[in-house]
Amino acid sequence: MSYHPPKLQLENRRKEDEAGYRVSLTAWIMLNIKRIACALLLAIAFTLWSYRPPEYLQTFGTGGLGPLKFTSNGTFQISIFEDLHFGENAWTQWGPQQDIWSTHVMNQVLDAETQKLVVLNGDLITGENTFLENSTDYIDQIVAPLVRRGIPFASTYGNHDSAFNLSRENILARERRHENSLTSQMVFDANAGVSNYYLPVYPSNGSTTPCLLLWFFDSRGGFHFQQRDASGHPVGQPNWVDQTVVNWFRTTNDDLVQRYEKPIPSLAFVHIPTNASRVLQTEKGIDAHHQPGINDDYPLAQQGQGWCPDGSNDDSCDYGGQDVPFMEAIASTRGLIALFSGHDHGDTWCYKWNSTLPGTTINGSGINLCFGQHSGYGGYGSWTRGSRQVRVTETMISDLSSLEIETWIRLETGEVVGDVVLNSTYGLDWYPATDDTHTHCPTCE
Repeated sequence: MSYHPPKLQLENRRKEDEAGYRVSLTAWIMLNIKRIACALLLAIAFTLWSYRPPEYLQTFGTGGLGPLKFTSNGTFQISIFEDLHFGENAWTQWGPQQDIWSTHVMNQVLDAETQKLVVLNGDLITGENTFLENSTDYIDQIVAPLVRRGIPFASTYGNHDSAFNLSRENILARERRHENSLTSQMVFDANAGVSNYYLPVYPSNGSTTPCLLLWFFDSRGGFHFQQRDASGHPVGQPNWVDQTVVNWFRTTNDDLVQRYEKPIPSLAFVHIPTNASRVLQTEKGIDAHHQPGINDDYPLAQQGQGWCPDGSNDDSCDYGGQDVPFMEAIASTRGLIALFSGHDHGDTWCYKWNSTLPGTTINGSGINLCFGQHSGYGGYGSWTRGSRQVRVTETMISDLSSLEIETWIRLETGEVVGDVVLNSTYGLDWYPATDDTHTHCPTCE
């Protein structure tokens, strides 16, 4: 509503009041311009804070953790926890007990290893068992061992991290309450999912040129948050890395190569494995001494499983090639050493993809496709819980023509299994086979 000054009978009083009104109106306008400007500045500041690209986050994060970098002895180690599945059947005894034992697994591994970063590689929560009002509260419980130790962590989200009562966006918002969370979002297309981003890791000598890149991809899956179809059923979400993310990855990687005038060695993380892993498993075969690990999920469940080529969600459909663009991208990225996946709780092997996949023209160019270890007591299966470890040294990645990393699995029992070096001869080298062992929650009955 605009302001109209009262009419006065005396001309001089009218002029005085009009003059005063003009001054007051000017002051009112100036005051509100300042308020609007302040509001805009606050909005811009909030936007910058909420986006938090990796370089900004690591250098200026509220926790003062600084950028990810190799230690003074030139090493960088990652612990990967996956398929924790917190929040199952909270209304029973065994559900909360599972979460307690999953936390125990994390504590056992974290105390035994010297990790500089923890990756939570999908299915943090069993979203279909959670309530709308508390679904993301489980994040605080999951990351508590990491917060207590001040260890940076970064997540990908899995198919169980999207449900009618659980939103990926809300998981990310909850993670960001913790100062040591490095999880970010760099692709904002509606079909992209959320956890698509990269993190640079810098050398020990203080250089501002990263010597290692960590790529995180959202393979989506599960159900759309608070959406139902005409029949009242939750709406399914596609379970592969979207084309928009592939485009972002290719463009961003090309930009980084141009910026630093060379490819940067890299590792990648995605929850659901690609069809390349399934073909290597079923067509080439997993050898217990050349690709050590358990191989009980056979055939494994790959990206695109259950989705028809026409876009419908029908479990009777054969694989429709939905992840071909993603496979082509990772196979053609120079310097990408390995892709780590979860999802299939009964598979823990690594396979060097250095041939053309049967039925395709995609050659893996030597990238290693690895599974981790089922880390949580939630989710299916009773295989001994644990965490895949990845150790990189500056020497291992100093020559782009001979990149290598060491990786092993630390079990909750303290035992180390599947200790291998992913180098040019991996797949030919002989290793001890991994025993197929199981553990059970002692307080869940």
